[in-house]
Amino acid sequence: MDKSIDYGVFLPNKSLCDYVESFWFLHNQSDQEKETVGLPDGRIDLIFSKSPENPFQIILLGLGTQHKPATIPARIKMFVVSFKLLAVDYILKEPISDLVDSGKVLPSDFWNFSEDDLQDFNCFMNKATLTMVSLIPHQIDKRKQHLFDLIYVSKGSVTVKELAEKVIWSSRQINRYFNQQFGLSLKAYCNVLRFRASLDHVAQGKLFPEENFFDQTHFIKDIKKYSGVVPKELLKNKNDRFILLSSLHSE
Repeated sequence: MDKSIDYGVFLPNKSLCDYVESFWFLHNQSDQEKETVGLPDGRIDLIFSKSPENPFQIILLGLGTQHKPATIPARIKMFVVSFKLLAVDYILKEPISDLVDSGKVLPSDFWNFSEDDLQDFNCFMNKATLTMVSLIPHQIDKRKQHLFDLIYVSKGSVTVKELAEKVIWSSRQINRYFNQQFGLSLKAYCNVLRFRASLDHVAQGKLFPEENFFDQTHFIKDIKKYSGVVPKELLKNKNDRFILLSSLHSE
């Protein structure tokens, strides 16, 4: 990754593993903005940031379904919580169906956070963890929990029919739930997860399909659909423009 970009990722503690994929930070230490390309990754990001242009801002990003150009502002510092989908029901507690490929600015005092909380990442994680744990109800829908366990373990390589049979929930009801809460169908979400899993292989130089793809043609087609380029060009990652892929190289 570009040496001017300071980046780190950390896993949540056990109490949040069903709701949070990771905590991460990014700091553009340069006086120059950086052009990048955002890639779908199946996560919902809650971003706390500050930069010379915006002293403090909190943004919630919904699910992404396509690649799109973006800019990392000069001198920006970002502390981020990346959610799994179950967090929508039990932590965020409101649908994000209107945020597909978009986001919204939240009140600057959301969760009682402020610019001071961007001083130390460990303190930020601790405060965010305590806040989220306090929001989770004692009783949750075990069927939903089981559904998401199966989806994430399979990395999206599972059919809606298989999931419906395993969690005893009709395909129609599952898709209604997905569309109402997240703004896309279960199949569409699984396709994004399958693409995200393929990035791990591309980062290792594996430009052929793993078990998640039917053949080379489907592999190339999916990579190009979600990233805009074929696997070989994605691996080159010229100028580190695919920052998600760059982060996999650095792990």
